[in-house]
Amino acid sequence: MTKSNKTKQTGEQRPLVVKAEKDETEPDTMARVMVGPYLRHGIVGSDIAKKMVGKLPGEPNFDDFGKAIKAKAETSLKGDTSLASELLTAQALSLDTMFTELARRATMNLGDYPLAAERYARLAFKAQSNCRAALEALAKLHQPREQTVRHVHVSEGGQAVVADHFHHHGGSRENGKASEQPHATGTAGASPTLSGPDPFGNSVPIPGGEGETAMQDARRQGQRST
Repeated sequence: MTKSNKTKQTGEQRPLVVKAEKDETEPDTMARVMVGPYLRHGIVGSDIAKKMVGKLPGEPNFDDFGKAIKAKAETSLKGDTSLASELLTAQALSLDTMFTELARRATMNLGDYPLAAERYARLAFKAQSNCRAALEALAKLHQPREQTVRHVHVSEGGQAVVADHFHHHGGSRENGKASEQPHATGTAGASPTLSGPDPFGNSVPIPGGEGETAMQDARRQGQRST
């Protein structure tokens, strides 16, 4: 009989196995693991599971929950949005269930207990608002993003034409790539005239061409009185 089977039969908690990194002491390893999110959330998930359904088959330990959370997180880090979609959908459904139950209780108390009916109605409206927020986040996760690029074209006469281009791409991590230069999708609007370059080659026009005028000496001529 293996040690794990003996542990399961005696009901003892299995030891926590943590992998240390190179040149890392035991206190450093435990501090790193506890600062990270997976083990802490595994403890929370394990306690919630025990409260909800009691003892699970196989009796998973809290570090088993942490490993499952880490596996989900690594999948999400690769750009997979399926976990976010599942969570938002499940939350929206649960919040909608809460709304209907709270609305039912508010209706039952309308006649005899108006204050209780009002409190239930307020809670129902909060659940409804959060449900709507979850659905909006889910729709935003899957709808294509829109990016506006503004191009300014200056003609020879100094007339500036501003054109807005809209680029649509999906909700993936990479932006869409255009195979050619984008063109205006609508009528371009004219903006106020911008000053054009000097035709003689100067980047900024220089006022006047006669040269500098001699300035009068500010000092008084002649001998100074003592």
